[in-house]
Amino acid sequence: MATKKSPKTSPSWSGVKTRLVDFDRAALLGLVQDLYAASNDNKAFLHARFGLGDDPLEPYKKVITRWINPPDARSPMSVSKAKKAISDYRKALGQPEGLAELMLFYCEEVFDFLAGCGMEDEGFYDALVRMFEQALKYVLALPKAQQAAFLARLDRVRQLGQNIGWGVGDDFNYFWSEAGLAGEQ
Repeated sequence: MATKKSPKTSPSWSGVKTRLVDFDRAALLGLVQDLYAASNDNKAFLHARFGLGDDPLEPYKKVITRWINPPDARSPMSVSKAKKAISDYRKALGQPEGLAELMLFYCEEVFDFLAGCGMEDEGFYDALVRMFEQALKYVLALPKAQQAAFLARLDRVRQLGQNIGWGVGDDFNYFWSEAGLAGEQ
């Protein structure tokens, strides 16, 4: 008579949490230290979460630059990997001002890249428009005192978008107008 095998379960947070209950302080610190040493993503996460370093956004900006505006033109680009940096920051700290900065920085890096070469990829421009829209929403959700510098930078990005085609300028103007900023052009 054959016995039934129990179904395999995938590891999950629940299983990890169960194991962590038995850790003392030293073991938990050792685990965090191992995670810290395991990857630059983990380091950036912990630095951002604990507010360590002069600029917790710097590692995320480096990733955005690496994948949107690589220093070596032969290097591959990846919109998804650049956007992942913003998602990673959201998970680490997710401060609205930091998210607005990273989204705006992404847009600025796109235009720095386009200043040196062209791009014939509709998805690239669609991602830019969506990022502009999200950056604008985050900026407008900030306290009024923090908005002015961001809005000036966003307006510069909006103006740069007027001549690149793919409907980018029209989309930027639409979101700008919808936000009640059309009179500030």
